[in-house]
Formats: sequence, structure tokens, C-alpha cells
Amino acid sequence: MKRIGLMSDTHGDIDPKVFKYFKDVDEIWHAGDVGSMDVVDALEAFKPVRGVYGNIDDHILRRTWPKVNAFECEGMKVVITHIAGKPYKYYPEAHAVIQDHQPNIFVCGHSHILLVQFDKNINALWLNPGACGYKGFHQVKTLLRFTIDAGQVKDMEVIELGPKAKA
Repeated sequence: MKRIGLMSDTHGDIDPKVFKYFKDVDEIWHAGDVGSMDVVDALEAFKPVRGVYGNIDDHILRRTWPKVNAFECEGMKVVITHIAGKPYKYYPEAHAVIQDHQPNIFVCGHSHILLVQFDKNINALWLNPGACGYKGFHQVKTLLRFTIDAGQVKDMEVIELGPKAKA
């Protein structure tokens, strides 16, 4: 059993509340647009992290994290990438990644729109945690937290960190 904290679109800033809400997770997954190696360093000093780079990330982050991260977690195939489209309307590159890896859980970011939906077309749980940074059009910073246990996703929680504006 693993507890997962899922985030995306930090754009160089981490709300300190992330550390409170992720204190009991086993891993943090970041779906791109990290914005700075300082974010990576802070997360990695706190918990094990898996992530991908996003379209705003520089060459240093692109050397540190892959564009697509495919792995297995507690009996489930997981794929994380930053830009994917949305369920049933995938960007061609994301659709190719889905076809190649056949994930049970597909994670993306980029849209700044929180979405948890089972997509019957790909037979996978589609997760986009929204955005938890201060930049972008979203109004509320969001995260996801859940458990993967013996091939099942359980205890899915949406966490609202508060308004986008810095306090």
C-alpha cells in the first residue's frame, strides 16, 4: 500500500501547506511545469518524488526529469506526462504514449483544471491535480491525495490550498 500526493503546475513556487498535506504520503508525483530546480530540491528533501518536465521548464529540469514517466506502483501501471488534452480528446502524442504503455492510471497537468475521471476509451483513471502554484488562470490551488493498494485506487481526496494569490 502506498499513499500518493499528486501535484502539478507549481511554476517555481510551493505553497508551504503542501508539506502539511503531504506529510503522511509515501511518494509525491509532480505532473510538470515545475518552474525551478528549487522546487525539485525541496520536494526531494521531503519525500521520494517522481515527476516529468512541462512546457515552461528549462534545460536543467529537462535533463533531470523525463517528458514521460512510466512505472508500476502497487500492481498498477502509471504514466505521467504534462500535456495530454482531456479524456476522450487526447493530443496525438499523448494518445501514442497511452497506446504504448496501456496504463491503469494516466496523470497529466498543464490545463490547471482539476479532473478525476475514469476514461473508458483507454480503460484508465485519468488524473489531473489542477495547479498548486501562484501563476495561471486557476482561482484555487489544488492537489490530489490517494492510496494505491493491491491494484486499486482508494481514498481519493481533493485538497484545496486556498486562493491563487500569495498570502
